[in-house]
Amino acid sequence: MKKFVEPSPLSDPEIAARKVVEIASGVEAVQDGHIHIEKINAPFLFEIKGTPDQYKAGIKHAVERGWIVMHESGTFMRFTQAGADLFV
Repeated sequence: MKKFVEPSPLSDPEIAARKVVEIASGVEAVQDGHIHIEKINAPFLFEIKGTPDQYKAGIKHAVERGWIVMHESGTFMRFTQAGADLFV
């Protein structure tokens, strides 16, 4: 017997990116507006049950859209003005 799995809306990189930005908007930034990436990936993966691939696609899409900038270390991100404007 085959089990069918409903496709997740998070499979769409645009939706995943918006969810990443939404989660990040609720996180208090530290020095220079940086947000610790684990404050975003934990809720994405464990609360809303996104997959690691969906998370990576969401981050990539948010960067491509100019909503966030990732720190070169990969441990922080910060909003651009365009990303901040999404939740004004």
